[in-house]
Amino acid sequence: MTGTTRARRAGVVRRRVQISLAVVLVVFLAFGARLLQIQGFDTSAYAAMASDAGTRSTVVPAERGQILDRNGVPLATSYDGITLTADPTLTAENAPRIAGILREVLGTEVDYFDLIDQLRKPDSRFVYVVKDIPAWQADQVMDGLKEAELTGVFVQHESLRSYPNGSVAANLIGRLNNDGQGVGGLEQRYDDLLSGTDGSATYSVSPTGEKIPLADSQVTDMVPGSDVTTTIDSDLQWYADDTLSQAVQAAGADWGLAVTLDVQTCEVLQMSQVPTFDADAKTGLTDAKTVSRGLQTVYEPGSVMKAITMAALADQGKISPTTPISVPSSMSIDGFTIGDAWNHGQLNLTAAGVIAKSSNLGTIIASQQMDDETMYEYLSRFGFGTKTGVGLPGESVGILTDPAGWSKANHATISFGQGVSVTAMQMVRAVGAIANGGQICEPTVVSGSRSPEGVTTPTPHDAPKQIISQEAARSVTTMMEAVTTDDGSAPAAQIPGYRVAGKTGTAWRVDPDTGRYVSGSHTVSFMGFAPADAPRFLTYVVIDNPTAAASGGGTAAPVFRDIMSMALQRFGILPTGAPAPQTPLSW
Repeated sequence: MTGTTRARRAGVVRRRVQISLAVVLVVFLAFGARLLQIQGFDTSAYAAMASDAGTRSTVVPAERGQILDRNGVPLATSYDGITLTADPTLTAENAPRIAGILREVLGTEVDYFDLIDQLRKPDSRFVYVVKDIPAWQADQVMDGLKEAELTGVFVQHESLRSYPNGSVAANLIGRLNNDGQGVGGLEQRYDDLLSGTDGSATYSVSPTGEKIPLADSQVTDMVPGSDVTTTIDSDLQWYADDTLSQAVQAAGADWGLAVTLDVQTCEVLQMSQVPTFDADAKTGLTDAKTVSRGLQTVYEPGSVMKAITMAALADQGKISPTTPISVPSSMSIDGFTIGDAWNHGQLNLTAAGVIAKSSNLGTIIASQQMDDETMYEYLSRFGFGTKTGVGLPGESVGILTDPAGWSKANHATISFGQGVSVTAMQMVRAVGAIANGGQICEPTVVSGSRSPEGVTTPTPHDAPKQIISQEAARSVTTMMEAVTTDDGSAPAAQIPGYRVAGKTGTAWRVDPDTGRYVSGSHTVSFMGFAPADAPRFLTYVVIDNPTAAASGGGTAAPVFRDIMSMALQRFGILPTGAPAPQTPLSW
């Protein structure tokens, strides 16, 4: 190839490069000019377009705080979910086609005709299409709509609630309704703290529902909710739930509950009830299952109240464990014949024997040493007729009538737990005062909260209040230890190696419709604490309307024994090794 030829070809290449560069430069200049026109000169035109199409606002949901057990185990937590929404002004014309794609992907989760109604909803620019669906389904829906060139359906991320343990402590935790608001329990009580503050994103959309990239937009960051730490031990809670469930089923009862309290700190360690519901699966959401039995259900406690009567008398110096009481075979008061649960003649029992044998008559005779006003005043000291201070929604105050209206029969029956109505938490608080050396305190289910910034705030508590003397509390504890001996009414409550104090209860049930006692229908219970000589935990078990043969000592006491044994083991509470007192039951 000659030099002339090579020069000619090089010139051709240079011209082609120059032409290409010129073309590229023209293209960039065109894009630049268009961009300048859009941003600098035609802003009002695009604003008008945005105005014609409107703006779209979406909620940036705040992550709801967790509810944790005392060891940091989640009892309620949140996760990201996907919700599909629609703008009916964009979907009305193609509603049947859009509904068809949704139905094809989501199947029976949606109703075709309801979808059409939603997608054509008049005078609305926002409707929910379907909530809480997996990401892969949302992707399939949006891909199908895009392929069909259908617009107006949008993806919105939601903060959804999960209860990892299902029904465990469900009535204490509560649940969320469809609007994400707390219903019952801790979810309702601490809703403001848990919910945080939602954020938002507002942007302009075209007539086809597409976001206009260069239009104004506004974003407000969300603020997550705080975590709430409970006093509940989830392992003990699960065990108590299971143990109680088996007992209620075996007894053929309407319902049952069990509550365990740390008497030194007044922290509730477990709060079980049967039947219950599963907030995660959203099953069992009936009034009978979602009610908080320990706080809202009012019943007559029966013989567990005898411990309170004896505590009042002991505080006045009127009785001790060895005080002799002559117990007749029956008594007639205001025309009513009152007897004990078993037939007997004249009995010579000590005060400890009255409690150990659970004698109604012996308790009546002892209670006659104080007048109506004094008995009422002590019942009020122990917290009956008022809320416990646990701070959960829906708590009842029970029924404690004014002593001005008491008859002799009222005084008699109230002394052994009939004619007065309570909640389980009231009974736990009252007997907890005996176990705690005469000091009453407010039970708590929440130890504190932790903000998104990591700031921990403990739950404030009122200081315990001395309501009876330490001597009186020790005296009644000695009486209650006699209950769990072989000669007492609840030997089934014994825990090998530990001293156990307790009291059985068997009460007639009241028909809520008639206000009359139902013949042959009872509420049985057992209240106990251990170690009796250095009390740490108290457990109360109530089983309502058992159809099988049942009693406080035979039906509720074994449930107490199992739950208390688990609590002592789990928290490493060793026996004190001190011998139990040999208290005479008769004289």
